[in-house]
Amino acid sequence: MSAALPPDEITDALRATGARDDAAIDLAETALLLAALDRPAGALGPYREHLAALARDVGAAVPPGAARNVARQARALAEVIAGRHRYAGDTLTYDDPQNANLMRVIDRRKGLPVALAILYIQAARAQGWKATGINFPGHFLIRLEGGGARVILDPFNGGVERDVSDLRDLLKQMAGLDAELQPGHYEPIGNRDTLIRLLNNVRLRARSAGDDGRVAELLDRMLLVAPDELGLLREAGACHARLGNLRRAGEALESFIARTADVAGRREAEALLRRVRSRLN
Repeated sequence: MSAALPPDEITDALRATGARDDAAIDLAETALLLAALDRPAGALGPYREHLAALARDVGAAVPPGAARNVARQARALAEVIAGRHRYAGDTLTYDDPQNANLMRVIDRRKGLPVALAILYIQAARAQGWKATGINFPGHFLIRLEGGGARVILDPFNGGVERDVSDLRDLLKQMAGLDAELQPGHYEPIGNRDTLIRLLNNVRLRARSAGDDGRVAELLDRMLLVAPDELGLLREAGACHARLGNLRRAGEALESFIARTADVAGRREAEALLRRVRSRLN
């Protein structure tokens, strides 16, 4: 069995990922690296092998000549990942942080919508299929497309296909009875934003629990893969300042101030940076 990677090597690999163009990011591999930060003794080899096995099984489930048929692609993904490998949404312990850790999701065969979606997207892309998450609020869905056809799948619910009526009902459950479908809800989201949504699930729960240390840790992880996200820089600066991590707070605030076009936000960050510097001196 391969050895676990040292934390410094994981961090370096994630920082290198953050410097890549979005399309060049290996979604599942990056999710595994993020998961490994919370499982320092866990070797990545078996998880990489499992992802490769999922991809092989999905490819083998598509009859010859049907690889370009998007509906058949969707069925293969659901039959293999939800059916043969028994992945499902965790409806009983939804808020368990393990549900956003891809290593634990693979161990337990259950997780959050975005974590399960990463498995579907990885297996689809391994076949050369066009798969992406979409900007649907509150519940992560994926879209397959090709040959002028599109199919939206719900990985949390067994990879079931979702039509417009399903999406409308789901949106009202997530956002309230007055919510209506908008064109933007069908728009694809990138690899980087998918990873941010994965980590954000854990961050929001840590914030609700008042665990600023964990929040700061997760913000720094987000910034490894999304170093240009100004909102994350600003929040990281404020969070580290509250914790007394003054040098890290200063770095984040300086970076935010140098890049932002938000005049009011810059002034607030400059005021906080002055307080941070006064405590450093």
